[in-house]
Amino acid sequence: MRNGRREAGERERRLRWLPAALLASAFVLDLALLNNVSTFPLLASAPVLAAPILSLRGTIATGVAANAVGLLLVELEREPTRTDITAFTSLVVLTLIAAGLNVLLTRDRQQLRTSREVAAAVQRAVLPDPPHRVGRLTVASRYEVAHAEAAIGGDLFAIHETPHGIRMIIADVRGKGLEAIRTVNALLGSFQEACLHRPDLPGVVRQLEERMRVTIEQASGAEAESFATAVVAELAPDYSELRIAVRGHAAPLLVHDGTALPLEPAVSSLPLGLGALGDGPGGAPDRDEVPVDRFELPAGATLVLYTDGINEARDADGAFFDLVPALSRPFPPDPDAVLDTVLDAVLRHTGGTLQDDAALFAVTLDADTAVPAPDAAPGPRHGHNA
Repeated sequence: MRNGRREAGERERRLRWLPAALLASAFVLDLALLNNVSTFPLLASAPVLAAPILSLRGTIATGVAANAVGLLLVELEREPTRTDITAFTSLVVLTLIAAGLNVLLTRDRQQLRTSREVAAAVQRAVLPDPPHRVGRLTVASRYEVAHAEAAIGGDLFAIHETPHGIRMIIADVRGKGLEAIRTVNALLGSFQEACLHRPDLPGVVRQLEERMRVTIEQASGAEAESFATAVVAELAPDYSELRIAVRGHAAPLLVHDGTALPLEPAVSSLPLGLGALGDGPGGAPDRDEVPVDRFELPAGATLVLYTDGINEARDADGAFFDLVPALSRPFPPDPDAVLDTVLDAVLRHTGGTLQDDAALFAVTLDADTAVPAPDAAPGPRHGHNA
């Protein structure tokens, strides 16, 4: 995460000064107390503190500096004694122990870094960045990894221009690791195929539901209990109408003229893979019916789609992050600016880190190329497509 890595780097740079600050404090405190209180524990703790935050050379240098400070204090205040020899020998031993800890910690960090790099490479291979331009849309995306672990996440997004319109998806597959990535790959392939061959949005959703059903039937273990929340959207070929099918996912936001409007569905739908639990796919009254809501995408407006790593991010008090206030202000017709604002706001909310991986996807319709719908209205025009 760009902002998270920047803040983590700043914290790390500040932490690097702690061993030096500890040595300086020990020196000043010893002089101020005129040797009435021993500051040896502070000197001894400096190399141990340095082990997890400095390099091997820095850890050893901290131990040497601690010995030097101790010797200087003895020289300034009194004659050396046999007790001092024991103390300084202990300090040397602690420095060697700290150096060993530093080697072990460095090795572990390198292994974790390698695991994360492999996970990121696999993620990029399965989920490449979308094109910056699709038709009259400017496209932006982000995939933000929570650094608590190196597992591959289950978030996905895609956009395709077809004779039936521009189609896009964002989804969140349950779980992590290889099981999740197999499902992600299956959904992305099914979505691409459906975009080319299905003439309407309900047909695309039905094919995704069928793909999830087959994936679950062929799986075992935790993967057999998988499902995916999703938003599948379609912008008409003349850009006059935006059609959206929400499958158990957070509703997308329409950002325009200083406001952020959630495009809530008229009918709640179950996630992909759970359609059999309802009366029909997604719980619709008719098994062959897929709820589709219709909206206008005004010129210059930005459609924002996101996974629950964003809207379920919590602050220190456990409160969820709300995107609407963060995006309820004027924006340039630039989806990158909108997504950067979301990320900055959610990181402020959480204190610099995310608890879960998060995907964000946004498209902006060029201000001078939109074709308005004659009966378009600012709000939703709900309806169903069979």
